[in-house]
Amino acid sequence: MPFREVNSKMVEATVVPGQKMFSQRGAMLAYRGEVSFTPNMQGGQGGLASMIGRRVAGEATPLMTVEGNGTVMFGHGGHHIQVIQLTGETLYVEADRLLAFDGTLQQGTMFMGSQGGVMGMVRGQVTGQGLFTTTLKGHGAVAVMAHGGVIELPITPGRAVHVDPQAYVAHHGDVRNKLSTALGWRDMVGRGSGEAFQLELSGSGAVYVQASEEKL
Repeated sequence: MPFREVNSKMVEATVVPGQKMFSQRGAMLAYRGEVSFTPNMQGGQGGLASMIGRRVAGEATPLMTVEGNGTVMFGHGGHHIQVIQLTGETLYVEADRLLAFDGTLQQGTMFMGSQGGVMGMVRGQVTGQGLFTTTLKGHGAVAVMAHGGVIELPITPGRAVHVDPQAYVAHHGDVRNKLSTALGWRDMVGRGSGEAFQLELSGSGAVYVQASEEKL
């Protein structure tokens, strides 16, 4: 695992020769050793087609390639950071929440309608997260950003987890998600609870929830 949590808002990454990682541009705070930082015009893994796909999907966050031999401390905007270790599964996360990730992970873009059907698309519109999301798959570590602290809630068969769409950060595993609503007449006349929409995640995996309803 190349990331070590220095505190809740900083992580230290170990960079070794022959391997690379990606981070948001400008996220380097300090480093030791012989390390280079190169703007990645493709926005991460893959070739030209992947770059075009991410830009069309609105998931093209400016990244840089980090290579060399040493250690690097990352942080951005004073946001809280959560390190997620992947062991072969796929992580679903918005591109602008990515602080840094292993170069060994396979990066992709997923149409929200393919996970949750039509409600997946509705979810993208309601939450302001758009119709696409970034995926990272394989064995490696990912550092994501969030407001406030982050908790990991396990999702097990038969026990779905309901999350406020604005507090949702990411999820992984064999998980289906859909938007549920409790919109009633009280909401129509402005007397609702303010919790009209929730994300329902079911299956097997985990969801990461931040301690705030504020987006990055």
